[in-house]
Amino acid sequence: MRLRALLDTDALGLKLLGGEDELDRTVRGVMTTDLRDPSRYLSGGELVLTGLAWRRNAADSEPFVRLLAQAGVAALGAGEAELGDIPDDLVLACARHRLPLFAVHESVAFATITEHVVRQVSGERAGDLAAVVDRHRRMMTSGPAGGGPDVVLDLLGSDLDLRAWVLSPAGRLIAGSKAAGPALPADVCAKLAAEHLSAARTARRGPHRLTLGTTLYSLFPIRSSGRSATQAARDVRETVLSDWLLAVEADASDWPEERLDLLQGVTQLIAVERDRRDAARTVRRRLAQEVLELVQTGAAPAEIAARLRVAAPVLLPGLGAAPHWQVVVARVEWEGSDIEAGPTAQSLLEEILVDPLATGPEPSDRIAVAHTGDEAIALVPLPAVSAEHDGSEAGILADALLDSVRDPLSAGLDDDGRVTLGVSAAVHSAEGLRGALEEARHARRVAAARPGRVCAAGHQELASHVLLLPFVPDDVRRAFTARLLDPLRDYDRRHRAELIPTLEAFLDCDGSWTRCATRLHLHVNTLRYRVGRIEQLTGRDLSRLEDKLDFFLALRMS
Repeated sequence: MRLRALLDTDALGLKLLGGEDELDRTVRGVMTTDLRDPSRYLSGGELVLTGLAWRRNAADSEPFVRLLAQAGVAALGAGEAELGDIPDDLVLACARHRLPLFAVHESVAFATITEHVVRQVSGERAGDLAAVVDRHRRMMTSGPAGGGPDVVLDLLGSDLDLRAWVLSPAGRLIAGSKAAGPALPADVCAKLAAEHLSAARTARRGPHRLTLGTTLYSLFPIRSSGRSATQAARDVRETVLSDWLLAVEADASDWPEERLDLLQGVTQLIAVERDRRDAARTVRRRLAQEVLELVQTGAAPAEIAARLRVAAPVLLPGLGAAPHWQVVVARVEWEGSDIEAGPTAQSLLEEILVDPLATGPEPSDRIAVAHTGDEAIALVPLPAVSAEHDGSEAGILADALLDSVRDPLSAGLDDDGRVTLGVSAAVHSAEGLRGALEEARHARRVAAARPGRVCAAGHQELASHVLLLPFVPDDVRRAFTARLLDPLRDYDRRHRAELIPTLEAFLDCDGSWTRCATRLHLHVNTLRYRVGRIEQLTGRDLSRLEDKLDFFLALRMS
């Protein structure tokens, strides 16, 4: 469609502020953004919609418009809801770069314009598409909060008889249509998310299909940041761990273009809801950033406590103004890449800190996450009732956190990415936050020293040998384990004597001959013979604590 057609559509509430000679430009898509530099998400021909949150002063307009012009966008639409009249500096910058500029009346939602462009760009569609998109537009514009993903999925169910769900990249169920019936089991969600992430990393053409049992699912990406379903980031790793997906219980391989076009349009409608949710997180992120800066710069506890008193009602409405807190640190790393992974880690941490059994976007609205560099830091509020428990028992546990996200995220990380997580103990005052932050960072470094694409460690592990083992240099590790275990491995290979399994069981049973013999289904005399052989081959005495400890550490490091 052409820009002129947008201007001629009264319902869109557009007013031309400049670029009358450019109204014959073709619009190929639409993007909503308040990023200072959205160029990485642009492929040319878009109508860019912005609420001007990126503009702090008049000097910001020129670089913003220059980036849009260089990316080849068709036009810029600026909303009047935030600042009222569109600033003159923005009008002049658009004129200099010959970029058509529209003012969007405050009564018109960007979602309305987005849906209009999606319909027009997609061309003539089947009647079911018009019914779905039109009805959803009316629902979205009837109130400030929009209809939400559930409404879109309900329309798919009622109009097209499609069972559909929206999932997070970590496999959490965000929304499902009423027609879909009971919620998808957690293991099914995890497998669907893993397939989606794997397909995204290998650039397989969508929609992707996966059969689980006797059910076939088709998977459609829901791209954030206002990007259309046909657009992609310059590097897929920038968004692969944050984009939602739409799972439909159907085989989309034989669908006509009109039906595929419909589903792509629906993903854009859900993306609008996703962007609204992300915009609502701005205050929580700002609070987290302010608290983090105070903690890191060594501010007085009273100053930090005052900021927490402001944050608590936002994060825990109705649950008290003085909660306890945990700190969770996450880091995303990509081998051989200079991608700034902090925003990805921030979005990912906001998602995975939600209870895996919770549905909908709202539960994550009580978590404040800031990011710096490639690291994201979450302040997780705990209800005051947690004071009844010791910090080791309350709140988030690293193992549970890891189990809920390991499989799906590993697929998205492929063979060149890592996610590492560290979890602090709960603290009960502002004085404890700095220590909690350092504790979470130390735990994350312990996790980073372990093998695997997704690793986590908790504060409990900082008071045991687990903290020390990962940091033993590789050459020392190899020499130590070889000296103690190689003679046993060689003997096992020659004689199938199972000395290594016997040693592991003996230590695990705390040196109890009876319990170890029972576990291994051996006579005690046979066990004594094997232990004697271990002592003979290594020159060690398994009745001595020091030798037991050496064997224990060698097995852990091997």
